Amino acid sequence: MRVVFIGAGSVVFTRNLTRDILTFPELQDSEIVLMDVDADRLSRAEKLVSRMAETATSAVRVTATTDRRQALEGADYVVVTIQVGGNDQWEADIRIPEHYGVAQCVGDTIGPGGIFRGLRHLAVFDGLIKDMADLCPTALVLQYSNPMAILTWRTALSGLRVVGLCHSVQGTARLLAGYCDVPSEELTYWVAGINHQAWFLTLEHRGQDLYPRLRSHLDNPKSLALEPVRFELMRRFGYFVTESSGHASEYLPYFRKRPDLVASLVETFESAGSDYSAWFGYGQTGGCVTSMRLTESAYEHEVDRQVAGMEPIVFRRSDEYGARIIHAAETGTALRINGNVPNDELITNLPAGACVEVPCLVDRGGVHPCVVGALPPQLASLNRSNIAVQELVVKGHLERDREAIYQAMALDPLTAAVCSLDEIWRLTDDMFKANKSWLTQFA
Repeated sequence: MRVVFIGAGSVVFTRNLTRDILTFPELQDSEIVLMDVDADRLSRAEKLVSRMAETATSAVRVTATTDRRQALEGADYVVVTIQVGGNDQWEADIRIPEHYGVAQCVGDTIGPGGIFRGLRHLAVFDGLIKDMADLCPTALVLQYSNPMAILTWRTALSGLRVVGLCHSVQGTARLLAGYCDVPSEELTYWVAGINHQAWFLTLEHRGQDLYPRLRSHLDNPKSLALEPVRFELMRRFGYFVTESSGHASEYLPYFRKRPDLVASLVETFESAGSDYSAWFGYGQTGGCVTSMRLTESAYEHEVDRQVAGMEPIVFRRSDEYGARIIHAAETGTALRINGNVPNDELITNLPAGACVEVPCLVDRGGVHPCVVGALPPQLASLNRSNIAVQELVVKGHLERDREAIYQAMALDPLTAAVCSLDEIWRLTDDMFKANKSWLTQFA
């Protein structure tokens, strides 16, 4: 079994997924191939993964290369975790729209930042998809890169087997188990929508509906301070959403369209006196990339200490789906996940072909999406506002249609709540200029 990591220099993902693979005895007779364009980051990842395999006394073989085609040849599974442009370009994705009043917290999935991050990645995905079609056409692609929906949508159009993977459903389920005071392993749920904006349609413990217990937190100041956006969405639209409040605030026109609203959001987060939302900078503009810059060197230091044997490597399986999918596909062990897949009559009131996040069953035959039916109409409407943007970005890229990108920016819920059409066109021009070296498909 040959598992290939494209973007293996993303040490956090590589470390977590490799550790998960090493926890399954049935996956020990396998080869892990690490590929990255950054030789220094690749070297660190190779040392770490080799050290992990050695510590686990595993028979897993580890190889590394900067040659993508060499890595992909004969792959059974391709794990994609690339970040095109790095943190500097991500910072520009935040700061340029900020001049126009568009206050993104993360800016990697939707909004001007998500749109242009998507275009940068799509330019690279063209070559990656071609290589996979040539060298491993039957491989299962485990797609982790953001913007999830845009990249998975485009990959699925190529005919490759692909599922987009995120940890927001698992993470939110653990959070809700805590709010409802039940063991997380006893929670049952049915979640569907789109990535980062999927909805807990049912939430139960031993057959009992937990939504009444969850709604009691609408009167709990501490809960509201920790999750002001998600509880407000549940109050107004009836269901709990999968993405944390800082990030969720970007996908809608309500929470970030004026400085006083952003300031109020940040103040609400901080009043909780908790580190829960620190990853997103308590909802501040650019909070996530700022946190990444602060933690990047700490991650690298920790990895270096683990490689040197100065810090232990704990083999505790994470919530990530990747290794579990590989294990289920190799052994036939039953597994249910939430995956991002094309909407082939899965959610009937969302556009056909869009990338939706739905329950999926996994076995030796691969990933099998479950039919959900129609979402409550108010939830489908919120999802469609994001899907419209995603569709135009994919169209604009494939058809080299620059005008479609201007229109995608104009339809983005947050940008449209802040800017006039003339301002959006000028903002888009500025974003194209800042991404010129990446977007040769529009030259």
